[in-house]
Amino acid sequence: MKKKTTILGIETSCDETAVSIIQENGSDKPLILSNVVSSQVDVHKEFGGVVPELAARSHIEKINLIAKKAIDESKIKIKEIDAVAATAGPGLIVCLSVGLNFGKTIALSLKKPFIAVNHLEGHALSPKLNSEINYPYLLLLISGGHTQFLSVEGLGKYKRLGTTIDDAVGEAFDKTAKLLGIEFPGGPKIEEYAKKGNSHRYELPKPIIHKGGCNLSFAGLKTAVLRITKQIKTEQEKYDLASSFQKTIEEILYKKSKVAFKEFKNINGDKENTFVVAGGVAANKKIREVLTKLCNEENFDAIFPPINLCGDNAAMIAMVGLEKFKIKQFNKLDYPAKPRWALDEKAAFLKGAGVKL
Repeated sequence: MKKKTTILGIETSCDETAVSIIQENGSDKPLILSNVVSSQVDVHKEFGGVVPELAARSHIEKINLIAKKAIDESKIKIKEIDAVAATAGPGLIVCLSVGLNFGKTIALSLKKPFIAVNHLEGHALSPKLNSEINYPYLLLLISGGHTQFLSVEGLGKYKRLGTTIDDAVGEAFDKTAKLLGIEFPGGPKIEEYAKKGNSHRYELPKPIIHKGGCNLSFAGLKTAVLRITKQIKTEQEKYDLASSFQKTIEEILYKKSKVAFKEFKNINGDKENTFVVAGGVAANKKIREVLTKLCNEENFDAIFPPINLCGDNAAMIAMVGLEKFKIKQFNKLDYPAKPRWALDEKAAFLKGAGVKL
């Protein structure tokens, strides 16, 4: 009987210490034997955001324990692991270095292949943990640090169709939450506030909604929220602003996704109409509903990772490791951490004032 490939994944790009073990399952969907994620919310709460040095220190303190727990939960012996995959970027370099060096050490001691993984590719392939997906597919990656549309042609083959020219959508959620006085991390709580409010109370801007193809912008929206919060006096007004903000984001993503559908079809035809939405903001249920509705209208299949796999986790890193292991795409142990690492490295840099769309 052929041995099933088993991959150990490690993720420390920001403020989650995560280790996972997945195993080939005879289909496109692997078995997740363990997926342990340790959050640092309590470490950073008093600062209202992630402090890189504190995050790195927490990774150092926890990673041995998290790895042991992942191995114990998987019910396998560490020597049965076939390769070690660790996030090499993008992210905070002091945080990346912890997981990267830990992974290299394990690979060296076990004499197993080491695989450096792009964190964004982890999100891109995360739906493969629970769905069978064929290439090519259209990807909307929405998180605290990234917002972009990509045509995914295959493993490591990405063509960017659109990106934010300023802030990521997740950053807009986090900033709005902070302005409303919601405790860190407040972004995910906006949706709960929105349920109690009137989404038509405030008219908020939708920057570059009718131009720039499927590029996006959220800086102007954040500024408008800041201006309104200075005039808010009641809790109900907070709920109304959260609801108006949520609705505005939904409308922006609906409109820009529709444009991206056309661009994707122009490149790939109608052979594979699959729309994958991944990243931390993909856990927002209302956004899921709106984009699923769009897919039904446009004859696309909508695929989302499970809610628990939308945020940073090591199972998605192990998933990329498994795909790379199949084609023997390994890395040397001197592979560096990369704070910046685009999926489409040929795409033009599109951030900052004066960007031409």
